[in-house]
Amino acid sequence: MGNFGFSYIGLIYLLMLWIPNIMWARRKPDGYDPSDENKVLLGFERIGQALCVGSMLLFSDINPYAWEPWIAWFIVSAILMVLYELFWIRYFRNGRTLRGFYRPFLRIPVPGALLPVAAFLLLGIYGRLIWLIGSSIILGVGHVGIHVQHIKRLKKNGFTHI
Repeated sequence: MGNFGFSYIGLIYLLMLWIPNIMWARRKPDGYDPSDENKVLLGFERIGQALCVGSMLLFSDINPYAWEPWIAWFIVSAILMVLYELFWIRYFRNGRTLRGFYRPFLRIPVPGALLPVAAFLLLGIYGRLIWLIGSSIILGVGHVGIHVQHIKRLKKNGFTHI
């Protein structure tokens, strides 16, 4: 079920997510247009975001507590969050373009959406926290789905460099 309590790991992950996103929101790439996003996917994304934030902050199960085989899930999750930060560093250093935002990172497709969702999912598995696992899946359906739609629309409109 989950043990109620503050998760410092959840807070760290959320800061790793929010800080670059706040920076991005202030200077979005030219041509970025979310106006025709699928409303169902947007609903999944918003619900998943709210549930992930709650799960990550309100359950202490995701704080490391012992060196055991399950810690491997946490380590891989943390590596994915570091890769997410490296994705943002590449984006900000390379001129903040649509191509830089949507192109694969280390062969990982839609890295700005896939990396944090996968990290959250693995963190939920590590903590055996069904709330975070379910929230991550809901978030992934919406967030990754929206990013994939953006890429398809860009390619349809002749943007072939992704």
